[in-house]
Amino acid sequence: MYRYTNISFPSLGIDIDPVREFSIGPVSIHMYGLIIAFGLVLATVYCMRRAKQFGLTEDHVLDGVLTVTPFAIICARAYYCAFSWELYADNPISILYIWEGGIAIYGAIIGAVIACVLYCRGAKVNLGAMMDLGALGRDQR
Repeated sequence: MYRYTNISFPSLGIDIDPVREFSIGPVSIHMYGLIIAFGLVLATVYCMRRAKQFGLTEDHVLDGVLTVTPFAIICARAYYCAFSWELYADNPISILYIWEGGIAIYGAIIGAVIACVLYCRGAKVNLGAMMDLGALGRDQR
């Protein structure tokens, strides 16, 4: 039986079963969450370094990330719960049980775009430049 958590190279005789989570005291940390958080930090640093090329400041990028990220996470959870309502219909308060898992990338993307638009309007930041930088779009040299 093939397990999808294994990484295997049959021709080389290598079979790796990576750690999926670890605990620090009562807190359980999943590797995918750690990898996503590390990716967000790297993307933020990268965007802060390139901000000037897009007519933005490092503060615009950092403020945007700090504004958009929580909204994107909330929208990811809301999207998942809306499209998996049968899991929450009997006990709607269980929507708040985030430690049981359940987020959807589509919700996060939709939420991030909405929050970015609102942030740019409120901070009077060029939305096109922020979106280009966020998508690591065209180079404006």
